[in-house]
Amino acid sequence: MSDVAELKKLVKQLQGATNASDIVSILSTLKRDYQVNEAILRESKAGLAVGKLRSHDSIEVSGAAKELVKRWKTEVEKAKQTTSSSQAAKPPVRKASTASNGVTTPTTISANKTVRTAKSDGVKVTGTGDATRDKCAELLYDGLACDSGAPVQLILQRAQAIEVAVVYDIGSTSAAYKSKIRSLFVNLKDMNNPSLRENVVSGEISAEKLVKMSPSDMASAERKAADDKIKQDNLFASLGAEEQQAETDAFQCGRCKQRKCRYRQAQTRSADEPMTTFVTCVNCGNRWKFS
Repeated sequence: MSDVAELKKLVKQLQGATNASDIVSILSTLKRDYQVNEAILRESKAGLAVGKLRSHDSIEVSGAAKELVKRWKTEVEKAKQTTSSSQAAKPPVRKASTASNGVTTPTTISANKTVRTAKSDGVKVTGTGDATRDKCAELLYDGLACDSGAPVQLILQRAQAIEVAVVYDIGSTSAAYKSKIRSLFVNLKDMNNPSLRENVVSGEISAEKLVKMSPSDMASAERKAADDKIKQDNLFASLGAEEQQAETDAFQCGRCKQRKCRYRQAQTRSADEPMTTFVTCVNCGNRWKFS
């Protein structure tokens, strides 16, 4: 099995590559030389990096990324089936120890559990002296732990830090506090946004920063890209279908590489700023803008 550190280096190279041929080359290396499982994909963030490339403008890049993601999904499913078979043959033994803060910490967790919760991990928060706050901290734990492979104490530490940050931000355990906790829980547990959970558990996003983020700030890269596309499409539409568009070969489409385009200009910012040029490829319909 490949070393995670080496895979992380390759992921960084992939994220920094701008040339389509370089990206395809790295994807080929990942496909040829690396055998992965779910834990490796999450720790190295390779799954996220490759998944984003499925919507790349280059057909070669998007095709290679889709093929690699499909292969990795097959490998992960096989690994899960193997694990489930071994667990069925030999039931796991779960031991628990009580930490100094009164939280029961399991030293062994069943490998066939797909969703972790405070209850399944034996976590019972009692440190705040307020039943509402303790319950909310456990709820945040559920959101962070659902598919995480991180240690119980680390996830608990993050959950409690977030709860404290919410109390500090709201000032009480009022309805606004409960609403904020629910919003954070829903966004953290979103199965389509694993990067948010990973970034919070790893400490890349602090508790103080998280509680200040809006739902759109917490959205996945894919959701943000989709929202941006909707905004751009709406902006194009708002210019009016009756507006005259000029045809030109001065612009090259980044998708199909053809030079048959229509364009129009509009003042979308202040008067002293340059006009924004909106370009539509006649061949494939791709749209882009620049100032």
